[in-house]
Amino acid sequence: MLELRHFEYFVAVAEERNFTRAAARLHVVQSGVSAVIKAMERELGARLLDRTSKRVELTDAGEALLPRARAVLDAVRDAGDAVDEVRGGLRGTVRVGTLTSIPLIDVPALLGAFHRDHPHVALRLTVSPRGSDGLLDGLADGTLDLAVVSAPGRPPAGVRVRQVDSRPLELVLPAEHRLAGAAEVRIADLAGEAFVDFPLGYGNRTVVDRAFADAGVQRHVAIEVTDIASGAKFVREGLGVAILPLFVVPDRAGLVIRHVTGADLEWPLGIAVSSVRTPSAAARALLALIDEKVG
Repeated sequence: MLELRHFEYFVAVAEERNFTRAAARLHVVQSGVSAVIKAMERELGARLLDRTSKRVELTDAGEALLPRARAVLDAVRDAGDAVDEVRGGLRGTVRVGTLTSIPLIDVPALLGAFHRDHPHVALRLTVSPRGSDGLLDGLADGTLDLAVVSAPGRPPAGVRVRQVDSRPLELVLPAEHRLAGAAEVRIADLAGEAFVDFPLGYGNRTVVDRAFADAGVQRHVAIEVTDIASGAKFVREGLGVAILPLFVVPDRAGLVIRHVTGADLEWPLGIAVSSVRTPSAAARALLALIDEKVG
């Protein structure tokens, strides 16, 4: 007979795609995870996971089971939430994804206020090396409860994004650049330039890539950085040009800012949640606080 533990272990392995990481997440030994999964497969009469030396993949049966296994765990969580609310306090864990160096939302202050209101809720903060795309994947696969993202265009299936702000991206040039004194700059004028930008998956990279693609202009990204606040520093050193929100360029010494005309360079910021999973009571409380503080 299947027990709650079977579903917990299966979901952990399915989300981590790795037995070692799943065991660490569950605070058990790896052999125990393997034994539970094998017992579950025997009980169901179907292989749920294809195991290789490097990765674990879900079989068709595993893919079919995963949303139902999550629903079982969510139902148990909701039952615990109901009891906790009667007892006068929220408990549990809220897993939050965020971007780096985004002053439009004061994440530390927001989480601090939440912690003071709900001290028994554990907060887990994650920054993805793949930027917003990585955070959206975390929401889709259930490893995150909510995330601060920049998601231009339509979000992936299973995710809902509420935009809370947007800022224009402007061209940042070294003071001696050939376009520094230009009356007008268009995308076509930037053909052949070396760019300082962010890896694929970051929202601002997506916005700029789309603008160049729409204009039919190829772009060369010479330097990739993961901290948006450092982009202007590379430009100042003559290592390339960049298209950035101006809130990350407080010191403009040695730089020239130019608007790029005729291009859609609006950078959105939003709060993303799963559209297929019901958030826990603790996650709902944090979302309510975000609505209050951020709008």
